[in-house]
Amino acid sequence: MEYTQLGRTGLKVSRIVLGTMNFGPQTDETDSHAIMDAALDAGVNFFDTANVYGWGENKGRTEEIVGSWFAQGGGRRDKTVLATKVYGNMGADGEVWPNHDRLSALNIRRAVDASLKRLNTDYIDLYQFHHVDRHTPWDEIWQAIDVLVQQGKILYAGSSNHAGWHIAQANEAAARRGSLGLVSEQCLYNLAERRAEMEVIPAAESYGLGVIPWSPLHGGLLGGAVRKEREGGGGARTNGGRSAGALANSAIRAQIEAYEDLLDKHGLRPGEVALAWLLTRPGVTGPIVGPRTSGQLDSALRAVELELSQELLSALDEIFPATGPSPEAFAW
Repeated sequence: MEYTQLGRTGLKVSRIVLGTMNFGPQTDETDSHAIMDAALDAGVNFFDTANVYGWGENKGRTEEIVGSWFAQGGGRRDKTVLATKVYGNMGADGEVWPNHDRLSALNIRRAVDASLKRLNTDYIDLYQFHHVDRHTPWDEIWQAIDVLVQQGKILYAGSSNHAGWHIAQANEAAARRGSLGLVSEQCLYNLAERRAEMEVIPAAESYGLGVIPWSPLHGGLLGGAVRKEREGGGGARTNGGRSAGALANSAIRAQIEAYEDLLDKHGLRPGEVALAWLLTRPGVTGPIVGPRTSGQLDSALRAVELELSQELLSALDEIFPATGPSPEAFAW
């Protein structure tokens, strides 16, 4: 396994991030534990989760599964860089009640204690803001985070699904307070969705944030969707509606067919190339992979060792054109 620093920090993390979103909803506790064991054995030390994972009436269940894995001992917690998130409503029994979501100091305090309990740990390495809170000032957010750092409950703070200007606003506010600020941004970024290159990734690089792409296969679209469809295994799986019916779009289908044909000529697997491509991108710490099975984890691990030629990278750019940074992306 290869390791890198998380943004401008001294924290060393694996270049593959184990995403746990499927633990609970699609993968039972026993199999989830087996996947985490296999990941750790392979040198993956960076695990990502969120307080809302498990979803609906089972929200929090994923953190509980990770916590029960830590409880088995064997150095599991000490070897793991643990990341979780705060923002979504965690009201009991699906109840929507004020101050049980978003990023108020009250909810951050409440949410971190609940996550620590579910995760069976006394600290979180990377505490991430799952979404932008347009109603809470950054000074209030950083005041809450500074207290948690002083208490030893969290070590670093990161963002997820933030725009480039949000990253700038957040870290300028942190700098005024003498706080460390954001050290990572978790964003939607893959071959088929490159808009993060316009402003999010340049902002992250400028402020020293590690970029952690989520949905690296774009909901399965980049994992051999056309071939699977032809073989009767279904195309891109639905992921929040993002890839649902994507292959019905003739332009998208043509792109994916060209992508798969190109990789067939090189004897490469689409899903592994999609991950390996992200590892070549400036500012990227490592993509999040969310395996439902140990076999899917094995495929992700192979991507770390895959070297893509400049010829292949150029061909991929032709199929999935780069947006480039702003303002050049849309102006001269």
